[in-house]
Amino acid sequence: MADDFAQVVSGTLEAAIRLHELARTASVDGTVAAATAMVTALRAGGKILVCGNGGSASDAQHFAAELVGRFERERRALPSIALTTDTSILTAIGNDYSYDRVFARQVEAIGRAGDVLLGISTSGGSRNVLEAFHTATAGGLVTVALTGRDGGVVGAAAGIHVNVPSPSTARVQEVHRTLMHAMCELIERELYA
Repeated sequence: MADDFAQVVSGTLEAAIRLHELARTASVDGTVAAATAMVTALRAGGKILVCGNGGSASDAQHFAAELVGRFERERRALPSIALTTDTSILTAIGNDYSYDRVFARQVEAIGRAGDVLLGISTSGGSRNVLEAFHTATAGGLVTVALTGRDGGVVGAAAGIHVNVPSPSTARVQEVHRTLMHAMCELIERELYA
């Protein structure tokens, strides 16, 4: 049993390494563009809104926490809000409108022209992220999609698209986390060099 378990762990790490290698060529330009848009928004007094479902909701909260708290440098807090955290808002909008509107309604309430909305969707098909992008675009926000598979409708709707081309949700999430950390590093370096 121990050998079988070791093979699973080794195979998982190997798959993660391969996808990170692929992302090193496929996702760099989009990641730089996303971080640049965020720096521009923050310099202008804007904020970063972040949304996603399931594991991507956790990643949204993690990314916002890195900006509001700190990533690797001591600095002032940066305005970022995960739209995944307020259960009263999420359940009220889900009940009164639909689950497809849980992020869009929040973007309508607190998003301002020049802010950035980072939407995370490993499938590229999350309707509520797509609806949030439509609302954000209409409101003059910059939209950034962090997707898996072929990017789907979410990637196509974004102003900036960072795609991790894999069907494995777990592996995509692992690379998403690395790319978000790269964005955090670029933001801190640019604003607090």
